[in-house]
Amino acid sequence: MEQFAAILLEWYALHGRDLPWRHTRDPYRIWLSEVILQQTRVAQGMDYYLRFLARFPEVGALAAASEDEVLKLWQGLGYYSRARNLHEAARQVVERFGGAFPTQYAAVRSLPGVGDYTAAAICSAACNAPHAAVDGNVYRVLARLFDIDTPIDTAEGRKAFAELAQTLLDTARPGRYNQAIMDFGALQCTPKNPRCEDCPLAGKCLARAAGTATRRPVKQGRTQIRDRWFNYLHITCGRSTLLCRREARDVWRGLYEFPMIETDGPTDFATLAALPRFRELTGNGWQLLRSVELPPHRLSHRTIRATVHRIETAQAAPAAGTIAIETSALGDYAVPRLLERYLTSLHTDREQRFAAHETAGIPVLGTDYLNK
Repeated sequence: MEQFAAILLEWYALHGRDLPWRHTRDPYRIWLSEVILQQTRVAQGMDYYLRFLARFPEVGALAAASEDEVLKLWQGLGYYSRARNLHEAARQVVERFGGAFPTQYAAVRSLPGVGDYTAAAICSAACNAPHAAVDGNVYRVLARLFDIDTPIDTAEGRKAFAELAQTLLDTARPGRYNQAIMDFGALQCTPKNPRCEDCPLAGKCLARAAGTATRRPVKQGRTQIRDRWFNYLHITCGRSTLLCRREARDVWRGLYEFPMIETDGPTDFATLAALPRFRELTGNGWQLLRSVELPPHRLSHRTIRATVHRIETAQAAPAAGTIAIETSALGDYAVPRLLERYLTSLHTDREQRFAAHETAGIPVLGTDYLNK
């Protein structure tokens, strides 16, 4: 489309976002921002980017870190396979490229977790390589501009959009062009309520003319979501708490959680307490303090329906598959987002109870109170 790139770049000069990774040609920093911002809003991802960069200023530091430390820093972003790929890619950069992050498209594309989009974004921004980056924003802009009804989640669609994006690329300024079209999709041509009335491309937009803008881009079908029921046992013994590390190829692999019993559906506590695994975890001398049903936690392919049962036990030795940690060290372990929220609510509840005790003139108990 004639003058498309020029119009886009003019819009970007006026409205583009001022982001720290756009002030560098360092491929490591650009890669870090791209991985963190995949399916994450800039407002949320910014803090993670700055924390990662402060802790791992260069790729060798990230490669030398433990997986637990990387997952802890990533906690709350979700899609933890990306954090594991980030860590493994850093190790491969050290092993295969001598610690110098590559800038050749094929080499970047060969790293774990790096797809066509990420490789194009890194190479175009770091060294002006002429590769069009196609993310969700780009799909939306092009689908509306050309009123394309080919589903973007098919091989045919991905190929067609990649070819179209490449033909429109400003090869003289590919890095700036890629940033411009992505910002245009994020700020102007938004998923809902696009700002068509002041869009510089409104007169050229075929979907606007046809009245199909809200139906573009097209997706072939929805992923079926299934429910899973997690029954967590928040078990403490004195100053210790039991944790497990998820090792299976399943959600949250590598993260820590309370011992958990998964069931096929909602399960009452009496039924749960009769299971052999429950008895193995709690021993004979245990007391249920309370049960907390957590809000449904939605992932891409499933909804986790979790309940946490707060239990004190006299058993000191951890059961198979668990570790006993100091309760005060819980914050050092990377946990799933739904358990992070649960622990935050416990902390808030404790503060409120302490405040109530102080207001009423009731003496505040010692650290055992904090564990109850």
